[in-house]
Amino acid sequence: MKNLVKLGVAAVMTITSINTNAQNKENEKSTLWEVTGNGLSKPSYIAGTFHIMCSKDFEMKPKVLKALEKSENFVMEINYTDPKEMAALQGMFKSDKKLSDQLNPNEANELDKILASYGTNLKNMDSSSSQALYALISMKAVPCPQTEIKSYEIELLQTALKSKKNIGGLEKVEDQLTSINTAYNLKDVIQQLKMGKEYEILLQGMISAFKKEDLQTVYDLFKNDKFMNSKQEKAMLTDRNKNWSEKMPEMMKKESSFFAVGGAHLMGNNGIIQLLRSKGYSVKPISSL
Repeated sequence: MKNLVKLGVAAVMTITSINTNAQNKENEKSTLWEVTGNGLSKPSYIAGTFHIMCSKDFEMKPKVLKALEKSENFVMEINYTDPKEMAALQGMFKSDKKLSDQLNPNEANELDKILASYGTNLKNMDSSSSQALYALISMKAVPCPQTEIKSYEIELLQTALKSKKNIGGLEKVEDQLTSINTAYNLKDVIQQLKMGKEYEILLQGMISAFKKEDLQTVYDLFKNDKFMNSKQEKAMLTDRNKNWSEKMPEMMKKESSFFAVGGAHLMGNNGIIQLLRSKGYSVKPISSL
């Protein structure tokens, strides 16, 4: 279980490093949503999560745990209990091609200086993938030791395992890697690394909004064009949301499912909530259970 937690936190760190209809905005503030209708015999639930935060900011609301208790399946972005997926995840952070071989001398020197502010250097990271570099952003942005970091997905997973829920995933590590590579090449990642301090400010704003169950603001902050251009938003949010929304109906058809995905995936015209509504489902915010 310890290795599972470490790998899971590493995974969510990688992904973290986020128009929309204004109507009913205030009434639709919730981290938990119920899905009914369109032929479903039982309700399913979607929990918007915050991948990583310090334990002092962490709170698992009772309604979320009650919804998980009522559900038969627990579905994450990736199934962290699948050994094949965990093996793929470990390989995700290593590369056969050295970072220094992909950069000219000036670029390599610049990266080495940038990495110093993250407590490492190019020599130590040279055999790492660009995804491993990207994970450094989240690690630095969270203002507490790694031993004090909490992950919503991992906490929920541990509860689901104790309750012997069926565990599933909406995508494979390979799918996630394709999305990240489409969104961020090595030079894109280096540009993101330069904004380390700005990411710290961004993360705190997102945590503050999340604690208020204001996923709309989490979404708006995450897709700020300073951190994510339209190509990156399409790869990291829009395309993945559409893929997931195509898989969710079958998972909800026979059994109640509890989906736990990053909060930014829920909102917007291309968010999970709107996509499921467009398929005929009723998706409503839950204040209590």
